[in-house]
Amino acid sequence: MLSSSSSAAEPVPSVVLAGLESTGKSALFRSLTGFAAGTEANFRGSTVSCRRCFLPDCDCDIVDTPGIRVRDDSATTVQALDALGDADTVVLVARGTHLKRELGSLLESLGTRLENKRVAVVLTFGDRATAGLDSAARELEADFGVPVVPVDARRLDDAGRRQLFAAIQAADRLRSVEDLPDVEEVRAQPLLFDRPLIGPLAALAHVVLSFAVPVWLAYRAAEYVQPGVEAWLIEPARSLFAALPELPAAILIGPYGLLTLGWYSFLWAFPVVLLIAIVTAFSEETGLHDRTTRALDPWLRRIGLAGRDLVPVLTGFGCNVVAVVQSRSCSRCTRSACVSLVAFGSACSYQIGATLSIFGAAGHPWLFAPYLFTLFVVGALHTRIWHGAATDTEALGDPAFLQRPRAAAVWWRVRTVLRQFLLQAMPIFLVICAAAALLEYLGATQALVGVAAPAMGLIGLPAEVAPGVIFSILRKDGLLTLHQDGGALVQSLNAGEVFLTVYLASTLTACLVTLWAVRRELGARPALAVAGRQAITSLATTALIAIVLSSVHF
Repeated sequence: MLSSSSSAAEPVPSVVLAGLESTGKSALFRSLTGFAAGTEANFRGSTVSCRRCFLPDCDCDIVDTPGIRVRDDSATTVQALDALGDADTVVLVARGTHLKRELGSLLESLGTRLENKRVAVVLTFGDRATAGLDSAARELEADFGVPVVPVDARRLDDAGRRQLFAAIQAADRLRSVEDLPDVEEVRAQPLLFDRPLIGPLAALAHVVLSFAVPVWLAYRAAEYVQPGVEAWLIEPARSLFAALPELPAAILIGPYGLLTLGWYSFLWAFPVVLLIAIVTAFSEETGLHDRTTRALDPWLRRIGLAGRDLVPVLTGFGCNVVAVVQSRSCSRCTRSACVSLVAFGSACSYQIGATLSIFGAAGHPWLFAPYLFTLFVVGALHTRIWHGAATDTEALGDPAFLQRPRAAAVWWRVRTVLRQFLLQAMPIFLVICAAAALLEYLGATQALVGVAAPAMGLIGLPAEVAPGVIFSILRKDGLLTLHQDGGALVQSLNAGEVFLTVYLASTLTACLVTLWAVRRELGARPALAVAGRQAITSLATTALIAIVLSSVHF
């Protein structure tokens, strides 16, 4: 029924949805398009790019834009405002539960951008608003001279869709109004997260569980599937391509080959990305993610972030590349800090899989918990030291309503994350994989290892762990080189040496894939700054941890 663009030769009229954060704008887009495209989330700053879909019902392209912040300079806010320039019709979206305040702020923010535009107004959360919303909508319609439609955007039936299509077609130029009707505001029900003292602790527990459970399940799934993959895919591939010339064989089936390490990395990464995406989407659909963001906002400001920056930080535990892209939703004054924390402290799915594998092979799987705790603490200190506290970001508005999750909406969000992982992250990973195989074939890797080996001795580590550290710079699952000879190397190390090796390899720098994404998003100099600062913090804290471990004979 729907397609991503029209096949007509003539330009298709564009209808742009514009609204503040958390107004149900993307839910409206989802309902209008029948889940054909786009992303929708019940927390702030979730939409990081405009989504377009052709609607045959009104012969137009409908465009979903990121939420606008009144006093903010985030990339997503700039993108949302820029999208209005090409719009033929603008649909203003505001919550009917906060009509006067939100619609007034939206009109003030858009200002002259609405001049010469056809406008319609949609008031969302009609099921939550007071009985006076319908009369207020009729009053607005008379004053503005444009259609005003109250709806429940999450559960839009056919009659509601027809009403919206009619409003879009009847859109007209907006008349200025000095005052808006005053409708009683409806507040979201309070939760444990909203309490001043226990709220942040409860929110932190929610975050930890939302991460720990998917990671554990993904680890068990990959561990179960891995023997079959090796027996039915990896070994036959090695046999099939063994007769190739050395260079193609190295790129395809060598230790860093596309068909060996590339698939192995996918095996460990994809379950983590999928399960974290499902849990996160469920949390977003219910509104719990928004409440978590609000509860942790004061703590995050102390380390240079704002509450909404929690979204890309958590996304980084699935894929750092996707997280760097999502950092577009951060304010300009906190985006660098957010990216820095993602690069240092958000252990991506590749890193998690490799770390779990190494700790397990060494006989110390329990090291994973203190390892993550150390990443969290040092990552927070690293961000605060290099970026300071966040003081100039816009405060969060009213909390989102709690809502019953819908399977279709959850899957809609999940497939967006999977699309980003498969189409953005994986191709870059495979390119780096081929580059690593080429470096090893040319002997450059061994030369780098020879240079790095003496440095290992300075912190009490054997020279044999240097390849794991070197290859982790290329890819975080480069740690798997320590798995050589069935794990004999890591089994020869004590628990402290294993911990120190994994920590250094994980934090010395972000992998090349992540740094490439940072360069693409922020530029070359910020990417170099991220890498340089992280290396300083990593080396200093590794030396400190080595001293502590040696003193306690860990």
